[in-house]
Amino acid sequence: MIAFIIRRLFASIGVLIAVGLIAFLLFRYVGDPVNQMVGIETPESERVALRQQLGLNDPAIVQALRFLGHAARLDFGISYQFKQPVSELIGARMPATLELAFVASILSLLAGIPMGVYTALHRKSALAKLFEALSLVGISLPTFLIGILLIYLFAVTLGWLPSFGRGDVVHIGSWWTTGLLTASGLKSIIMPAITLALFQMTLIMRLVRAEMLEVLRADYIRFARARGLSERKVHFRHALKNTLVPVITVVGLQLGSIVAFSIITETVFSWPGMGQLFLQSVQNVDIPIMAAYLLFIAFLFVVINLVVDLLYAAVDPRLRVAIHGA
Repeated sequence: MIAFIIRRLFASIGVLIAVGLIAFLLFRYVGDPVNQMVGIETPESERVALRQQLGLNDPAIVQALRFLGHAARLDFGISYQFKQPVSELIGARMPATLELAFVASILSLLAGIPMGVYTALHRKSALAKLFEALSLVGISLPTFLIGILLIYLFAVTLGWLPSFGRGDVVHIGSWWTTGLLTASGLKSIIMPAITLALFQMTLIMRLVRAEMLEVLRADYIRFARARGLSERKVHFRHALKNTLVPVITVVGLQLGSIVAFSIITETVFSWPGMGQLFLQSVQNVDIPIMAAYLLFIAFLFVVINLVVDLLYAAVDPRLRVAIHGA
């Protein structure tokens, strides 16, 4: 198992280096950093001095190695737009995005897995058909439209929930903030979390349903019934457990996707997270923020993939044997 983890770590480092080089290409070939940092009336002598100070006259390989070294220390330079260190800007907005992604993931799991199991076990019931219809709506409607409809219903018409912002937050430690400990924070996260979770929930539900139906036709399920086990044990101890391997894959990758693609949800609800910051950086060609966001998302996916691989071994004994044999 240790050798397996070490191999995965080396592969993950290789992926991060490749993504870091792509981020470096943003600096080198997407616009001129000097033009973004100075005004139009800045004399040429100051431009030349700034270019020399930033090391832009060095060979490309030297610049790339220097960029990777700074990125390893979480130093992504100064934002062109905000004139602040990029690490501080992302660090201030990271709690909001991760909190939203965490709540949306929990909602999608708590709703998606039971709905998938129910629709597999009670295919002809009216409730199962209702769940399947809802899943089609969740997959078909775009995220921004779902958010707008929720705002119109619960904020404008009923006035139950706030339509924008994160509400009051509580500081935990030196940099982490959370709105889950305040009433306004809890109200503010309900609609964005539901909007972000709806597509993931329907995807998980349909996957669990399909895998559950496939497993219930397997020979070992027939043998379990022949041994006299109750339907409850057959369904939840044997069938459901064997559907979790593909579900773990999808849930893990979707967690990274929730963070990466929360841009639309954060924009609709004016959620002060990294997605909104990234959108502003694209509009203003703020390359340091774009590069830092790209590396953060890559790091997140790498960590999630490593965790998913380890969960595979915990869920499926056959994978544990294969890993130890390798």
